[in-house]
Amino acid sequence: MREIKTPAELKQASGDDPVVMWAAQGFVHGVRVWSAGDAVAVASPDVSKHDRLAVIGPADDAALLVRDVLREVGPSYRPFGDEDLVRGLAERVPGLTFSASFGWMDAAEVQDITTTAAWLDGDAGVEALLTEASPSSYAWPGHPGVRRWAAVSGDRGELLSIAADAWSAPEVGYLAGVATHPVARGKRLSRQVCGFVTAELIKRHGRVALMVDGNNAAAIAVYRRLGYAYRSVAAASLR
Repeated sequence: MREIKTPAELKQASGDDPVVMWAAQGFVHGVRVWSAGDAVAVASPDVSKHDRLAVIGPADDAALLVRDVLREVGPSYRPFGDEDLVRGLAERVPGLTFSASFGWMDAAEVQDITTTAAWLDGDAGVEALLTEASPSSYAWPGHPGVRRWAAVSGDRGELLSIAADAWSAPEVGYLAGVATHPVARGKRLSRQVCGFVTAELIKRHGRVALMVDGNNAAAIAVYRRLGYAYRSVAAASLR
């Protein structure tokens, strides 16, 4: 396998695939990237809550690469990529087990919406809203990689719906931490705040992505209306 050292090399080797470009996080400290045959693997520590090993390419090439990379980086890294590929890796790499499938969604354009959402000056009130409305969120104030929060606020300044710019890479912005207070649901506020953050991240990074539970039809519908396309992905782990 050959180690890739720069974003430009990765872009060429991967065909500018948004999953691996995002995982590389601009080659920040700790990220390592390899290719073998037509496969590419990006080992990215502590990105969106996990040590991730983003993989693309034909299953046979990818399996050989993943096997060698896991020996290099250790078993904490979770192979992550298109669902069909991850299922193929679980069949080919000894000790690797399919974990879960979910959705990756990305966009390079956003539908125009009317919104009162804005970036917050700090994160006051965000933790309380997440605790109330989305305790399983990966993004929380103060966590590494979670940069800033946007919100739709009420008349008294209370936070009604929030979303974060978290784990964004230079080439791919990333939206996370979406939550709406129970009393404000059904008013399309999440569409407002997600539309605002999506537009801001596209402006800064050129495209934007997020991950979503594949069974969350309501959230997927919101993101599709904003201009996101769905891609079925999955993760695996070493036994």
